[in-house]
Amino acid sequence: MKNYQQVLHIQTTGKCLREITREVVNVVRVSKIRSGLCNLFVMHTSASLIIQENADPDVKRDLEYFLGKLVPENDLGYTHTVEGPDDMPSHIRSVLTNTSEQIPLSGGKMLLGTWQGIFLWEHRSIGHSRNVVVNIYGD
Repeated sequence: MKNYQQVLHIQTTGKCLREITREVVNVVRVSKIRSGLCNLFVMHTSASLIIQENADPDVKRDLEYFLGKLVPENDLGYTHTVEGPDDMPSHIRSVLTNTSEQIPLSGGKMLLGTWQGIFLWEHRSIGHSRNVVVNIYGD
């Protein structure tokens, strides 16, 4: 069994779902692993990873709208506000989504569905440099 690891450095521009499928596909290709698993892990507590539809941009807008309603900013009940009104809501949004994803590989390709893409979800209002560890193992 082989193992290949690379850290993707993703610059975000503030709250958004940024598709990173292409970057991960490139790492899988470089790994030369044909069959196995691709594990993704975001090294932050105010950003997350999701696998979601990548064909219709309305899906991204609706997801952002819904999570914004579910976890509002400027809630006076938050005590962790040192880094601003989006700080604690960002942590909560990260807890409700994922910090890691696992995708099977076959024939050197990720087995994503037709409309599935991999997204880094930035929960903070301003952009950040985010690190996503891509670990691929298999044959």
